[in-house]
This record gives sequence, C-alpha cells and structure tokens, in this order.
Amino acid sequence: MNLKLEKPIVFFDLETTGVNIATDRIVEIAILKVFPNGNKESKTWLVNPEIEIPQGATDVHGITNEKVVTEPTFKELAPKVSEMIEGCDLAGFNSNRFDIPLLAEELMRAGIDFDMKNRKAIDVQVIFHKKEQRTLSAGYQFYCGKELEGAHGAEADTNATYEILLAQLEKYEDIENSVDALSEFSTHGERADFAGFILMNEQKQEIFSFGKYKGRTVEEVFKENPGYNNWIQNADFPLYTKKVLKEIKERMSAPKDTMSDADKLQALQQKFNLR
Repeated sequence: MNLKLEKPIVFFDLETTGVNIATDRIVEIAILKVFPNGNKESKTWLVNPEIEIPQGATDVHGITNEKVVTEPTFKELAPKVSEMIEGCDLAGFNSNRFDIPLLAEELMRAGIDFDMKNRKAIDVQVIFHKKEQRTLSAGYQFYCGKELEGAHGAEADTNATYEILLAQLEKYEDIENSVDALSEFSTHGERADFAGFILMNEQKQEIFSFGKYKGRTVEEVFKENPGYNNWIQNADFPLYTKKVLKEIKERMSAPKDTMSDADKLQALQQKFNLR
C-alpha cells in the first residue's frame, strides 16, 4: 500500500523539554519526507533547547542536558527545517494537538512565519484512537505485528507512525487513501489556531473556547471589549494564537473596498435591516 499523494507529505516527531506548547522547547526532531512517486528523504537532529531539560522529560526520551549541550539550537536549524517542510502536508502521532503547534512556536520564535493555510494535517493517533484506542507501541504491534524498538526516540516514533498509517489504509476500507480524507478523519474539530483557544463554529466564524467569552465570536468580543486582544497579546498564550487574533483584528479594520463578497453582503443586509 502506498499513499496517494498530490504533493510531498512530511511525517515528523518531536522530543521536548515538556508538554507546554508556549514555553517548552524541542530537543530532538525527526523528519520523514515522502514524495508522490514513493521516494523518501529523512533527517534527524538533536537540538540544544537553551533551557534545562527536566529529569521527568529525560526519563521519557533519554535525552540529557549533556547530550545536547554542543548541538545546534533550533534557531540555527530552523531554516533547514522550514526548507524541508516547505510546500508539504504534515503528519504525525498526536501531531494536531502537540507536534504541529510546538513546531509552529519554535519556527516563529526563530523569525520564520508558519501557517497551515495551504497544508493538510493527518494525525495518525486520532485515526488509531477512533478505531482501536491504543498507544503508539501497541498500535505498532497491532497494525504492523512488530515490537517498537527505541520507543520515545524521535526517529523510531516517526518511522513507526508512517508504517502504521500505511497499515491502517490496508485494514480500513472505509478510509479513503487521500490526504484530504485522512486529514478530515484525523481531526476532532475545526480550530482556527493550533492550541484550541480559538475554534470555528458552524457558521465558520472564529469563537473563543475559554474564559468569560467562551463560545462567543472573536469579532463580537473585540467590538465589545477592544482591550481584550491587547491583554491576550501580552499574556502567556502561544505565538500562533496571538497571530490568528492579530489577523482577525486586522481583518476587522480593513478598508471597505478590500472586504470579501461575503462581508459586503452581510454589511448590505445589516444596512437594510437597520432601515
């Protein structure tokens, strides 16, 4: 079984200093790039996180402070990582909730912009949990019939994730072999940001998922409380969340001649409703 691809897809895994998207750092990144013709390209880097690696994190992935002290920082590696994933869809294990958001934060801290506007994301863990409710090691055993040697090492986890997805496509005839279908199936709900602070409602409007404005549209809140965006921009929220809110704010302030057709129609309807 081969993936049906229209453009390259990057499977990747991160080992980190912890699980806080906004404050933790990458200590290892492995990338497996799969091309539409079936060719593959892979690269693994150890990363100096420039902060202390907690013992609890080392107990999980085995990477110590001493092991990465002479390795390049992510800022130094960022151009290579960005180049390797440029124009690619992304895939991983729990990647929608963790790896993609954290990678975005690291790239943006390094001064490289990142978004998912022209990418699809496949989260193999979501497919796995919807179908079997297991861990990565158990999934590798279940789908591939093999023990996962080197679990919690970025390279081993990345290659296992790729093999599991191929096996899932073999096993489940109701899952279409396309990036669009796999991305849709492996998404729990539509988010405007990676961390899930900003969701999309049924009308495709951005809404807050937290705090006193939970469930209300971002535009409505910004009109009612203009200072709320400033508070978020200065608080400990992920950089990508701040970027999304900044873009919404700029969209709201855009001149009328740059409004979308939908916005123009809505404004016209509101005008006549007022009459």
